[in-house]
Amino acid sequence: MIRFSAVAKRYPGGLEALRGVTAQVAEGEMVAVTGRSGAGKSTLLKLAAGIERATSGSVVVHGQNVGALGETALAVLRRRIGFVFQDHKLLFDRNAFENVALPLRVAGFARDEAGRRVRAALDKVGLLAREKANPVALSGGEQQRLCIARAIVNRPSILIADEPTGNLDADYAAAIVDLFASFNQVGVTVMMSTHDEASLGRLGCRRIALDAGRVAGEAQPA
Repeated sequence: MIRFSAVAKRYPGGLEALRGVTAQVAEGEMVAVTGRSGAGKSTLLKLAAGIERATSGSVVVHGQNVGALGETALAVLRRRIGFVFQDHKLLFDRNAFENVALPLRVAGFARDEAGRRVRAALDKVGLLAREKANPVALSGGEQQRLCIARAIVNRPSILIADEPTGNLDADYAAAIVDLFASFNQVGVTVMMSTHDEASLGRLGCRRIALDAGRVAGEAQPA
């Protein structure tokens, strides 16, 4: 499903975010990427989602080498991947419904079908009653759930989340982790980064540990 082979990522200025990373995530698996701040977790997830491209090595998703895809093919692949950003990237001048609808409008969905999908996604994350609320009126946990609704509205086969519980209290974090587990239980491949030990214990999934841009080890669920 997702395969990294000798992947390196170097940013302008010489920063090496990833160095020779080889790892994979199987179809239908849930995997947690762990490591301290600066270990390369966010970069690895963005490469898997096709948001960034590797400097060297290969990233293969759904059998396609992401680095070799043109912009049109890459856009098609991205529609099969839901991404939850660490900093939300919500549009604060649009309400919850409009935030979730945006990917469908970009993809050209008809208004009626888009509406059904948006409301189904909001219902899944428990925000259907808040569809007209602007993000500023939502709590931190609700904003995170809104991001998840936007990520799943295209019904992706892969869901990737960057530190989705990072700024939440324990109760909200547990609810978000359970939500990702529910997606995985119906066959969605889930790849998420976290440094929260409580969330890791609740997930009980395989871990890929990064340290200074390299794979430091892997651990199977207890």
